Amino acid sequence: MLACQNKEAAALLRRTNSMSAKASVPFKVMLVEDDEGFRRSLAGILRSRFPSMVLDEAADGTEAMEKVKSFLPQLIFMDISLRGQNGLEITKRIKALYPDINVVFLTSHDYPEYREAAHECGAYCFLSKGSSTVQQIQGVSEELWTKWQATRAQSV
Repeated sequence: MLACQNKEAAALLRRTNSMSAKASVPFKVMLVEDDEGFRRSLAGILRSRFPSMVLDEAADGTEAMEKVKSFLPQLIFMDISLRGQNGLEITKRIKALYPDINVVFLTSHDYPEYREAAHECGAYCFLSKGSSTVQQIQGVSEELWTKWQATRAQSV
């Protein structure tokens, strides 16, 4: 199930070039997921649609916090259940330090209390591993890329 904040992004999407086009500054995405197989599958889905996207990966919260500092992604796909720490707490820490980073939860824990907690942590979107489609995952990525491109264009 898909629950995202920004509905005007569809209009921006129609006015902005496709994400597949080469950009001078790459759109960076981090995958925070302890299941290596799922992480690889997600990376493959994103790379197939967005070849210019720069990806980094983290298997747990400690690794994610270390990598966020140097990688500074525009988007993080975050699982809730991670070894040692939970994605909700990691998201709170990331958003406190880097409020412009968009966090999308992609988890198998699709419960109303987790959706609410994700929203309270400042997550942009909450997707369920069990019911979200490849198109929805790619759509959220493109939506946030479009939003990022529009913000960059305004600051130039």
